[in-house]
Amino acid sequence: MPHSHSAIRSLFLDGPAGRLEALLNVGVANATHAGLVCHPHPKFGGTMHNKVVFHVMKALHSFGFPVLRFNFRGTGLSAGQHDNGRGEVNDVQAALTWLKREFRLPVIFGGFSFGAATGLRACCLDSDVCALISLGTPVAGDGGIYSFSFLRHCSKPKLFVSGDRDEFGPHQALERLVEQAAGPKELVFVPGDHFFEGHLTEMRLTVESWLEEQGFTAGGI
Repeated sequence: MPHSHSAIRSLFLDGPAGRLEALLNVGVANATHAGLVCHPHPKFGGTMHNKVVFHVMKALHSFGFPVLRFNFRGTGLSAGQHDNGRGEVNDVQAALTWLKREFRLPVIFGGFSFGAATGLRACCLDSDVCALISLGTPVAGDGGIYSFSFLRHCSKPKLFVSGDRDEFGPHQALERLVEQAAGPKELVFVPGDHFFEGHLTEMRLTVESWLEEQGFTAGGI
């Protein structure tokens, strides 16, 4: 694998509440898609360095895609203050804008927990996003940001992956959410808790396998 594909760029994006700290894992020159991955709740220690976020990035990056991660407003070196999921949807839109301007490629979205809740809202509406991956979907959370009724009208391919002991994603609630979402869609339970502790590899391989099923290939690797 060429060294350039392994390179990581540290950068800042223009966000609606000020600059957003970000990392870009550089893809291959002939990449067919770009990836965007969003982190879990910053009030509970979530950042773009989260282990689940890292493994989702690795899954997307294994296809040669450039993959962007960023810290939501008020997290790490990102400007602004936490906005309980409202402004964070706009942060995701700002990251999408940067990614599309930089690469002019269709985007695959991956989000974990709070990052899934906010990112799905932004990405379902974006015509340049072609596939959605939701990890640890927080169906048991409180507040409007954890309402997923908009997925009924989101016909992009969707993968939902949760630990079979996820305290924020009880089986029945998650199955009901996926059942009500527009197709195509797939729900996979892997061993583990909300953070896939001890089972991150299974989670990553599940994502890679689904991407292959969707016809994505490792361009240039």
